[in-house]
Amino acid sequence: MSGLRLPSGGGVDRGRPCVFTFDGKPYVGFAGDSIASALLANGVGIVGRSFKYHRPRGIWGAWTEEPNAIVDVTRRGVTTPNLRATTEALENDLAIRSVNAAPTAAADRAAILDKVSPFLPAGFYYKTFLWPRWETYEGAIRAMAGLGRIDADNPPLADNPQINARCELLVIGAGAAGLAAANAAALAGRTVFLVDDHSEIGGQLVHRGGTIEGGSWRDWARGVVRTIEAAGGRVMTRTTAYGVYDGNLVCAWERRAPLPDALWRIRPREIVVAAGAIERPLIVPDNDRPGVMSADAALIYLRRYAVLVGKRIVVATNNDSAYAVAEALAEAGAEVEILDTRAVGPPSQLRVAPGGAIEGVVGTRGVEAVRANGRTRDCDALLLSGGWSPTVHLYAQARGKLRYDEALAALRPIGGVAGLTVAGGANGAFTLDEALREGHRAGGGEGAAPNAPAGQYRIEAAWPKTDDEGRRWIDFQNDVTLKDVALAAREGYVSVEHLKRYTTLGMATDQGKTANVNGLAAMAALTGRAIDETGTTTYRPPFVPVPMGVIAGRRRGALINPLRRLPLEAEHRAEGGQMREYGGWLRPAWYGPDDPELAIQREAKRARDTVALFDGSSLGKIEVIGPDAASLADFHSYNRLSTLKPGKIRYGFLLQESGIVFDDGVTLRLGEDRFLVSCSSGHTDAVRMRLELWRQDRFDARRVVIHDTTAQWATLTVTGPRSRDLVEACGIEIALDDQSLPHMAFATARFDGAPLRVARVSFTGDRSYELSVPARRAGALRARLADKLHAFGGGLMGLEALMILRAEKGFIVVGKDTDGTTMPHDLGVGGPRDSRADEYIGKRSLFMPVANDKGRKQFVGLSVAAGEAPLPTGAHVATGAGAARRSQGYVTSSYMSPTLDRPVALGLVEDGLKRMGEAVGVYHLGAERRATIAPAVALDPEGKRLHA
Repeated sequence: MSGLRLPSGGGVDRGRPCVFTFDGKPYVGFAGDSIASALLANGVGIVGRSFKYHRPRGIWGAWTEEPNAIVDVTRRGVTTPNLRATTEALENDLAIRSVNAAPTAAADRAAILDKVSPFLPAGFYYKTFLWPRWETYEGAIRAMAGLGRIDADNPPLADNPQINARCELLVIGAGAAGLAAANAAALAGRTVFLVDDHSEIGGQLVHRGGTIEGGSWRDWARGVVRTIEAAGGRVMTRTTAYGVYDGNLVCAWERRAPLPDALWRIRPREIVVAAGAIERPLIVPDNDRPGVMSADAALIYLRRYAVLVGKRIVVATNNDSAYAVAEALAEAGAEVEILDTRAVGPPSQLRVAPGGAIEGVVGTRGVEAVRANGRTRDCDALLLSGGWSPTVHLYAQARGKLRYDEALAALRPIGGVAGLTVAGGANGAFTLDEALREGHRAGGGEGAAPNAPAGQYRIEAAWPKTDDEGRRWIDFQNDVTLKDVALAAREGYVSVEHLKRYTTLGMATDQGKTANVNGLAAMAALTGRAIDETGTTTYRPPFVPVPMGVIAGRRRGALINPLRRLPLEAEHRAEGGQMREYGGWLRPAWYGPDDPELAIQREAKRARDTVALFDGSSLGKIEVIGPDAASLADFHSYNRLSTLKPGKIRYGFLLQESGIVFDDGVTLRLGEDRFLVSCSSGHTDAVRMRLELWRQDRFDARRVVIHDTTAQWATLTVTGPRSRDLVEACGIEIALDDQSLPHMAFATARFDGAPLRVARVSFTGDRSYELSVPARRAGALRARLADKLHAFGGGLMGLEALMILRAEKGFIVVGKDTDGTTMPHDLGVGGPRDSRADEYIGKRSLFMPVANDKGRKQFVGLSVAAGEAPLPTGAHVATGAGAARRSQGYVTSSYMSPTLDRPVALGLVEDGLKRMGEAVGVYHLGAERRATIAPAVALDPEGKRLHA
């Protein structure tokens, strides 16, 4: 290849030269170049080596489809590996190195592997390296594996923002079809996001040109952008939509230099995929040589960068689109000849050889000539155009199906994906007028589509044949040839998924963008099947390699799992609250500067004697709403909830499918079709996700929805013998007597003009009221309660005192007083298992033999003699001594009770519920003590304090 820069034209800025090096040699390009265009302009032919055989590779494409030009790029001392030279903008002082080559791409020592390629066919690694054992070869093989090299001294900064957005219509691709779709939707007043991975909108219009509405396509496109923005939409260039996920969530990678790249999570009502099409190669002998290039890519380099890829060029094609390329190259000064595999092509002033069949390429380090129809033609570039493959990756990720279109020699979408439409080249509309019509229709346009002169695209398929000779390359990066596909067929790997894995076809970093369709056609020919029958591989996200930092975002260090904060944190700190983390929330552990143990004991005693106020806002508040809300609530819970009456509350467990206790909490029935699940603070996200999972998997998603309102509500809990007096003193207009508001019931009223919910539920065992208001009203409610609190001898209470109170009552904390084997009946709650006939999560596991094994660890209390210190949490209940010592369980919670004036402890002990009153040994860090197995409830077993 003898590429050169033309003296004028293109979009480069000749007044801003950029000096760079490639494999250690200095070169000069211009601002506006890509790395690939700058290399071509400098006549660099070999830019990389193939993965397996280390054959020399030149630039094939001009964008994300590029399989060969993968490079490591060093900017300002920081190296980023495995970038595509075709998509990376050239900058001054870049140090660029080829990958998979040593010392350079032009002089790679491992090129000798191509000499032994007959011994390294597809699948050789499954049959070799078996003797004496794999480990003998593993080190050497791993040293050769991989492409670029990670810069271990410069880990990427965790500074990539992640942005969530919604729109009515997301259009992916800003070519003719995408612009027409976005224009139609915006004219109808819809909010449109238009995303495109190039820095300039227009798609193929940029290098192929076109007339729209009787004028320049650029004028029309600028008008479309104004229309989109006027309707409240957004045009996002340099943004790649790389994945379509459940619920039509689209993830997009925005390149924002000099700012850090960003990840967008876009949830549109509808999607239009107008991602265009990818030109595929003809499968001819020696088609992997440097200087063999996509015809359309050559036109891109000419029009966008003013780079002529050769002086004597042969264009081999089976379709009409390559003729415009040949004519543009000839006009730029190249000597061009067209080899058309068809008998008749479109009229042309250039030299055309109909029925042209390439028999070989002369030159190992670059194209010197081609042999076709028995004649050798001197040339320095061979351009191949084997037709166009619609870019269906995002459509296929959304589970769309494809069909083979004989007229287009392409796999096209067949539709049928809810909320997603494919238009333009991605749907097989390869002419400008067709693309505009499809885009206009996809965007919901009314009336006539934007006008363009009628175009024509004709093709005769030129798929690989079973008797083709020579080395014909299908996957350039992974060195997959037509013979490899034939070998896979002979060995029975005829499924496309097996073909992919046996030969590595389509498994390279380009994900087979230029290879997959040719590979499928080859397998179809080899097995005597139609391409439709052969099937397609499964396209998975991401569409292009996405930097890990973009996916991870700013989640590093403290941001891996950011602490959640209470609406009243400032008030807690002002009152001397000592903030600690509980279940991912920053909450007050105790108040005041005193010794923590003294402060905690004082708060617990005061709560039992008078009244205490603590902040329960972190508790989960997940609403289940809809006609099937009761059914989902029942299925999700160990305890039946459909029998709960509106205004009532029920405590219960959530189980894993294994029957293990996953969480506990209370559920409020807000209405016939509305429940509020109040789960543990640290389990809210997991409970919400599991509700959503089962909603979508088992229920009609139109009849029940999940809404997490945790952040919208603040909850203040008043507990203790004088809790009713305090709430009444605050002027809350709700009857609080036991008849009007009994335990495990709730009522609603207004506070400060906002809704107020008062729930009679207790985690202390005393009379308690949970007061919930919108978070913005939490400060006012707390101020009123705190103003009256001291009049009743009460005070603030933190989480540590609350833990003492709940332990006195034998109330569990899931994950602390339970482990990965605890089932409900181990906690003494077997009623639902024995009485429920309907299905619920975990039911089957509760009846497995292991659920009734002898020696299951059961929840009990552990008492010690008066005057002794509390048992250590984590201490083992053990039998035997020395080497014969065996654990029978362990202490899960242990505190000094200021109310009982003695320690209280809870634990899980083998068959503990049958061993009440038994003295046991408790072993911890070499010391052994004695304890007695007792009921878990140490205070007020009759529950009288709930009504005191």
